[in-house]
Amino acid sequence: MHPKIGFDLLLDEHRYIEKDGQKLALIGVENWGKGFNQAGNLDKASSLVGKDEFKILMTHDPSHWEYKVKTNDFNYHLTLSGHTHGLQMGIEIPGWFKWSPSQYIYKQWAGLYKEFGRYINVNRGFGYHAFPGRVGIWPEVTVIELKKGNQNV
Repeated sequence: MHPKIGFDLLLDEHRYIEKDGQKLALIGVENWGKGFNQAGNLDKASSLVGKDEFKILMTHDPSHWEYKVKTNDFNYHLTLSGHTHGLQMGIEIPGWFKWSPSQYIYKQWAGLYKEFGRYINVNRGFGYHAFPGRVGIWPEVTVIELKKGNQNV
């Protein structure tokens, strides 16, 4: 189904994205989650990617980043995850306060986090699990603009 709708599903694979002579590696792994299926294989997905290349990892469950990715010597610069949906309930006042019962299960549950010079962005998405609704947690689509930084700063 995925090819029919224009999706290139990355199951322990990578692709390069190039623009204006610059490139980055987009790496996708199968699901890996604490207490869930742990099928994702970082080594296989990154086997032909250079250690010094800029890498974006797509992994469904943010617990993968917490337990396997953030301290990995291969240095995945940015990880994109979802899975939590903010447990579809909580309270948020943008820029001031954010709470959800999801934070008692996931250390990284919504938004951007940084540790060890690496980032993860956890998107709450616009879907749901079990209960077909949301209470206080808005659906989300994230737009990330990447800009090359100055390494001399």
